[in-house]
This record gives sequence, C-alpha cells and structure tokens, in this order.
Amino acid sequence: MSARPKEIRLVCGLGNPGPEYEHTRHNIGFATVDVLAERAGTRYWKSEAGCMVARALIGGREVILAKPQDFMNTSGGPLSKLMRQEHVTPAEILVVHDEVDLPAGEVRAKWGGGLNAHNGLRSIANKLGTRDFSRVRCGIGRPPGKMQVADYVLRELKGGFLDEFLILAQDATSLCEQVVRDGMPADALR
Repeated sequence: MSARPKEIRLVCGLGNPGPEYEHTRHNIGFATVDVLAERAGTRYWKSEAGCMVARALIGGREVILAKPQDFMNTSGGPLSKLMRQEHVTPAEILVVHDEVDLPAGEVRAKWGGGLNAHNGLRSIANKLGTRDFSRVRCGIGRPPGKMQVADYVLRELKGGFLDEFLILAQDATSLCEQVVRDGMPADALR
C-alpha cells in the first residue's frame, strides 16, 4: 500500500534563483509561493537550509513556505535539508511546479505519480526516495512550433504572456490554500 497525503506543513515552490528567471514559466512555483506569502501578510523571508523560507498562517495554522535557492535540477537537495531540519515528511509537503502537459492557465492538484521529465520533480523524488508527495501542477502548455522546451520555459515573459503568468500564480495560490485547508481533492488521489 502506498503512502497517503497528510496535513500539509510545507509548501515548496520550484523555480530558479536570480532576477533573470523571475518572470519565466519555469518560475511559476516561486511566483505562487510569493502570492501565498502576500495573501497571508507574511513579509519576512530568511535563508535557511539552502532555501528562502517564510512562515504563513493558512487556514488558521502555520505553514512553512520555501523556495530552494539551487537551480531547478538540484532543488531536491535544499528541500530535503529543510525537511530534515523541520521534521517534515514527504507526505506533508506540497510542491508547486510548471507543467507542459497541462493547457496554459490550468491548475490541478495531484498526489504522487510520474515526473514528466521535470528536472525539479526528479531531483526531489531522488532526494526523498519517493514520488509520494502532493503537487500543484501549473499548466503552461507546450512550446509553439519547433521551439525547445528549455527555451520555452526559460524565456522572459512580457505583455499578455506576463499577465497570464501572474493570473496563473493567483489561481495556483487559491488551489494551494484549498489543499492546505481541506486536504487533497478526491480526484487528485487517483
């Protein structure tokens, strides 16, 4: 029998550190965690275990917000270090990430499952030794034409694309708040 999700104690947004990545599709996890902090009135972030960390009250209880400061493909290292420090299990984390296999603008919760060639998820699964953790998948759609996925997810967004990115972060934040308050939706557990 596989593990089941528990009450979420830590929300980890995936992204790359540095201002040049701030408004890229790959950084939707960071953007979502920033909105979570903003909505909770949290302004204090500190560097801890290789992550930028804040604490926020969501649904009446304290949740750790984290943005690993390694690059995406090694983000599992800082996250696992923070989890050990805070005594958080994989079943108590919610990872927010970009998802090319979902239409742009769609957000979905998911428990466990595949890694879809996502280097951040792969790094986390490898470091934790399990794929059994909760995720909020932020749909960014597939790149147009023959554009490489790496170029698509790392391109700086402007104009309408940036507006869509910011709306996606708001929608993902609402889903994160719902998961923290009410647990994983039944359809996410398949």
